[in-house]
Amino acid sequence: MNWENNVRRVVPYTPGEQPKDSGISKLNTNENPYPPSPAVKSVLDSYDDAKMRLYPDTNSTVLVDALAKRYNVNPSQIFVGVGSDDVISMAFLTFFNSEKPVLFPDVTYSFYDVWADVYRIPYETKALDDNFRIRAEDYICENGGIIFPNPNAPTGVFESLDMIEEIIKANPDSVVIIDEAYIDFGGESCIPLVDKYENLLVVQTFSKSRSMAGMRIGFAVGNEKLIKYMNDVKFSINSYTMNPLSQICGAEAVNDEEYFRETTGRIIETREYTKKKLTELGFTYPDSMSNFIFASHNSVDAVVIFEELKKRKIFVRYWNKPRINNHLRITIGTREEMDKLITALEEIVKKG
Repeated sequence: MNWENNVRRVVPYTPGEQPKDSGISKLNTNENPYPPSPAVKSVLDSYDDAKMRLYPDTNSTVLVDALAKRYNVNPSQIFVGVGSDDVISMAFLTFFNSEKPVLFPDVTYSFYDVWADVYRIPYETKALDDNFRIRAEDYICENGGIIFPNPNAPTGVFESLDMIEEIIKANPDSVVIIDEAYIDFGGESCIPLVDKYENLLVVQTFSKSRSMAGMRIGFAVGNEKLIKYMNDVKFSINSYTMNPLSQICGAEAVNDEEYFRETTGRIIETREYTKKKLTELGFTYPDSMSNFIFASHNSVDAVVIFEELKKRKIFVRYWNKPRINNHLRITIGTREEMDKLITALEEIVKKG
């Protein structure tokens, strides 16, 4: 079977478990516990499905225009893709083409090294400090590009814009990508910096704060030149990446600012409540600015808690990896879901 000698082999990304049983508390994939904007349902209820026979608008104009208005940029500064994973993958393919290594943290979104391997991009990881924070000096060196999430995943740590700007300034010859999948849960976005730095690309998603993980909508904001380069690559692969229904639903979600503020506010409030309850139970965690908490108990191993929770049909995320194998990433659900979690943790911790 000599053909296998030419297969591109990579270790794929491993997503969180997707349990099929009923009665599950699914706190392992950072999905939003609330439905999308009612405006999205209105689109779904009234959409003319006969339009599905037509190719979609390749420029996703209705969605791009809504995003441009919401973030106060020009439409030519917006790139949209099928989820932020698609957007970041396209950015890797477009911008990371030198022989120098791309840099990202050692504890971070575990898709980055997968993309690098798929596209044969050299990379180096930079160790977060003992508090899971980025050291800016680690990124002031020769490199072929930089990417990291802010807030970080899976830690939830938010880095200041001053620190990020220091990294961007020090790397004028590299594209710096800030992955803001969780920015709407308390952090300050880097989008206002895109007009100041032509090498900055900011990526966001509809999967978390806008409750639309199943519709696969992501976008990037940058200067016009960056966006044009990305579109050139995209249109060389597939011009029709986003279906028309997602485009319209995405635009309606963006336009419903009141609902967006309400649901993200509820998640933030529940997150702060959960932090206090976890502290009372002997857990420690970095201060999260996301829709999850990265928690470790002072006496009960994370893997034990993980397995005990599964027995109670409560799913959280656990990685058996260096530095984080005694931590659990706990998605913030509804207040009722978090109370159920806390009750279960009380039993598990008491049992030891």
